[in-house]
Amino acid sequence: MLEIQVTAGRLDQDRASIMPDLGATRYGFTRQNIENIPQGENAPLGQVLLRAPGVVQDGFGRIHVRGDHSNLQYRFDGVQLPEGLSAFTQVFSARFTDTLSLLTGALPAQYGLTTAGVVDIGVRSGTTDPGIEAALMTGSYNWIQPVLQYGGRSGPVDYFAVGQFTSNSIGMENPTASYQPLHDATRQWYALTKVTGIVDEQTRLSFIAGGAAARFQIPNLPFQTPAFTVNGISSWDSTLLDQQQSESTYFAIGSLQKSYRDLNVQVSAFARYSSLAYQPDPIGDLLYNGFAPWAVRQGVAAGLQGDASWKLAEGHTLRGGYLVQREQLNSTTWANALPLVPGGGGLVPGGQPVGIFDHSDLTAWTYSVYLQHEWRALPSLTVNWGLRFDAVSGVTNENQLSPRVNVVWEPVPSVSLRAGYARYFVPPPLGFVTAASLASRAGTTAEPLVTLNDPVRAERSDYIDFGLTAKPLPHLTLGFSAYYKFAQNYVDEGQFGAPVLMTAFNYAYAQSRGFEIFANYDEGPWSVYANLAWSRVSVIGFNSAQFNASPAELDYIALNWIPADHDQGLSGSAGISYVFGYKTDHATRLAADLLLGSGLRTTVATPNDTSLPGYATLNLSVTQSLPILEKRSTRLRFDVLNVTDNQYQLRTGAGVGVGAPQYGMRRAFFLTLSQKF
Repeated sequence: MLEIQVTAGRLDQDRASIMPDLGATRYGFTRQNIENIPQGENAPLGQVLLRAPGVVQDGFGRIHVRGDHSNLQYRFDGVQLPEGLSAFTQVFSARFTDTLSLLTGALPAQYGLTTAGVVDIGVRSGTTDPGIEAALMTGSYNWIQPVLQYGGRSGPVDYFAVGQFTSNSIGMENPTASYQPLHDATRQWYALTKVTGIVDEQTRLSFIAGGAAARFQIPNLPFQTPAFTVNGISSWDSTLLDQQQSESTYFAIGSLQKSYRDLNVQVSAFARYSSLAYQPDPIGDLLYNGFAPWAVRQGVAAGLQGDASWKLAEGHTLRGGYLVQREQLNSTTWANALPLVPGGGGLVPGGQPVGIFDHSDLTAWTYSVYLQHEWRALPSLTVNWGLRFDAVSGVTNENQLSPRVNVVWEPVPSVSLRAGYARYFVPPPLGFVTAASLASRAGTTAEPLVTLNDPVRAERSDYIDFGLTAKPLPHLTLGFSAYYKFAQNYVDEGQFGAPVLMTAFNYAYAQSRGFEIFANYDEGPWSVYANLAWSRVSVIGFNSAQFNASPAELDYIALNWIPADHDQGLSGSAGISYVFGYKTDHATRLAADLLLGSGLRTTVATPNDTSLPGYATLNLSVTQSLPILEKRSTRLRFDVLNVTDNQYQLRTGAGVGVGAPQYGMRRAFFLTLSQKF
């Protein structure tokens, strides 16, 4: 068994050598770091990533990294997963992760397509998490979250599985500052399994499969006045609206890893299915929005990925790889809308609904190949340069050859300086709105003010990044990064149709710049971290899917640089924890955690001209280990989120590409009991 574990550890190192982060900015989370944040490993993965520098909180549980709208890439054991359709569901749980890192900056050539940040997840195994663990978290907002996980090893076969269910009454952000949202219940489940088999000392097979499914009530905003009259009805209690959305995602990865002397190879096949369905309030949606859609989107993606490294000679390593992916997305909408009829010297909404049907089926192929050379020019100086070619074939046919270069200098072992340049090519999400979709809404209250719909194109950008990491003490790490990005056809997303179905559009040009400062200290019972980031994202020209904006917005943005709606000047986080009875079976951990932000953008006079008020939320937790079943750990955990009950707003519901008002969670209490068997 020991020999098998040694072989598995060496193969993990070989896989890491295939895809290093040379020159990129890497911010890592240990299992201990995750335990120190509110709710620990029961927290959504997005909440964990908010503790990394340059990560900004938004509504619907979304996060933004270094000023990009989304554009995040998730990798499981080195394999890139295709993007899904989820609007609210956070498909990946912190319980899936053994190691977790966020890579940003000028990325090496093996990372492409979605490049705002790479979330690198090392999936748990039976070796890292043997035995059975059961946990139950309960608390405010009728929160119930049971978890069951199991892992082990039988000879050369390692297996791990985890399942989680969540039910609460705050599935989405509250549209008011009140404590309890109206009509906001959700039920969700998440699951993942991983099986790994060692064939021989140089060969390993692995299979990862997982999924998530959720149903959300869309929260109601009270005291709203209907904008339309439907079948003689002109008044309605907005607290009685019943809008709902269902989401599901399933994925699978099969990998073969082979090592032979100085050659390491991993070849993988992957697939992902996701669906999203919106159910309106048949009368209420017409009264308030003039449009009641039953909308369904389904997407299937599958492909192959291969990566290899070859140590040519001392100080020279060659790396290369490819990715081929096919994605198909179909969208169907059955809807009711109000016709526009003559009246009052123009067209006014009629009172009798008419039916609308819309269907689209889109297919896209993605092809990528890269080659790069790592050259250790001096013992303290490493140069990594390469080329990447990406092509997409679908609604548009585009391609780009992208050079990358990174230089890392370590004048002393405790100091690392890096600088890099990357040319990026970012295809937009496949969820385009077709000309037929717009035509089907013509002459009704669902018709947008602007019907221009130029095709959405791939974003092309130049990215420069500088960084410094120092370790003045053995357990203290200090870091600084600065970056600048200039993009053409900058990809953003807006809402079309049902309130929560997103569609991509381009700004003609964008500039993104900023810096990050961070510090970490981990030694014995102490763990301390802090980071602060500043960024500014400016855009000009709205040159595709123009129906997402109003005529006045289009005219203004055509001539003026404006902040992006997801731009937040300052963001930061900090935390401290101490363990009493460190390394004993009755240890007590106390932790405090702080999140702060200067506020996302909103519109007052011109698009996105004002920041919302800044905010800071303090969180506290205490975890007690109890030696009840000998060495089988029993843990009792208590968390308080937003201790000061700060009422802060994430979105006002005004601006380019944003929807309803959204507020952060008020003060909440959670109690978790976990037991290992």
